[in-house]
Parts: sequence; C-alpha cells; structure tokens
Amino acid sequence: MLKQLSEAWQINQRVTLKLLKALSDEALHATLSTRGGRDVARQLAHVHEVRAGWAETTSKTNRDAKLPHFAKGESPSKKQLAAALDASAKGIETTIRESWAKGGNVTGFKRGLIPLISYLIAHESHHRGSIMLTLKQTGHKLSDDLKWGLWDWNKL
Repeated sequence: MLKQLSEAWQINQRVTLKLLKALSDEALHATLSTRGGRDVARQLAHVHEVRAGWAETTSKTNRDAKLPHFAKGESPSKKQLAAALDASAKGIETTIRESWAKGGNVTGFKRGLIPLISYLIAHESHHRGSIMLTLKQTGHKLSDDLKWGLWDWNKL
C-alpha cells in the first residue's frame, strides 16, 4: 500500500508538470479574473504553497529543508514553478514515508495519511481543471495530448 500511495502522489506530480510544460509564457499569465485574481502561474504557485505548507506542518524534516516559497501575488516563471513543484512534491513524499512509519498518523492532520494525500490530489485536480478552463476561454489552444493525456494515469 505504501508503494501505491507514493505512486499515486508521483503520478499526480507528473500530471501537474505535464500541464506546466505545455504552457507558453503568455499562457502562464492568462486569467479570467477582472478583479486581480490569480493568473495561471499564480494558481500553480498556490498549488505549490499548499503542498509546502502541509509538508512543513507534517514533518520536521521538511521544515528543516526550507522549501521555496512565493510572495503573495507573485507570478513566477515556468522554471521557478517547476523547481518549486519538484521540491514540494519531494516534501510530500517525505511526509508519506514518515507518516507511514507512524501507522499513517500525520502531525497536524487528524484524519490520517491517506485522507491527506487524497485532499492534496483533489485540490490540485481542482486547480488543473480551473487552469484548463482559463486557457480554453482565453483562446489558448490545448493539444489533444494535453487534454486527454492528463487523464491517462497508466502512461504517466
């Protein structure tokens, strides 16, 4: 089960990176907000910040690792996002291993390890869907490989 849980998390990370890799610099700045809401880059930065927050809350190892953070409102580059998402994904991997060793108990998340990882994957899926809708509605053409490939977890 530990291997499967870890693999589910790693596939989720690959899905997010596949989406990020497909984005142009122009697409990163796309937004549907008329009142200063998050552009695509800021949505991905938010995904990272939520991961990093949980990684740091749940593991002293992660707190000591000093994961990268973005300032509120910062719209990071693709390179910055990829590095941050890699770091926070590894942080969650650390949480998975450490919590598994404690019988699935997670510091700061009373429902346990599997519900925490489920929450994170659901949260990221929500934002990926929001990003895809933003891209579509702002005229950014999405390849079929991207649209359908994000769902082919047997190949990711």
